Amino acid sequence: MNAKMLALIIGVLMMGFIVDLVRREKLTFKYAFGWILVLIVGIVLVIFDNIVCAVAHYLGFTLPSNFIFFAGMSGFLFMSVLLTIFLCQQNERNDKMAQRIGLLEEEVERMKKE
Repeated sequence: MNAKMLALIIGVLMMGFIVDLVRREKLTFKYAFGWILVLIVGIVLVIFDNIVCAVAHYLGFTLPSNFIFFAGMSGFLFMSVLLTIFLCQQNERNDKMAQRIGLLEEEVERMKKE
């Protein structure tokens, strides 16, 4: 089995895994979208590997493998920033929810006293 076939099989298996996690509601589509996008791009580039060589040459990379490494690191950096944004949004929602619960508990206690 050559490297191209192995990369294609791993990409398809990962895509199936992500879709299954979404289907079983272990992962929301909001979070899965980035991974699905990266996997689709990866599968297309595995199939049409001459695109990688052309882009690497156009961007000035000596070896296509250097470009692949750079693109992979950039992709993971993008995913890290995206997940950090989602985490910050969730923290804000949690803070608001805790404040609302506190207000409701105070109101219930006040109603019990009356």
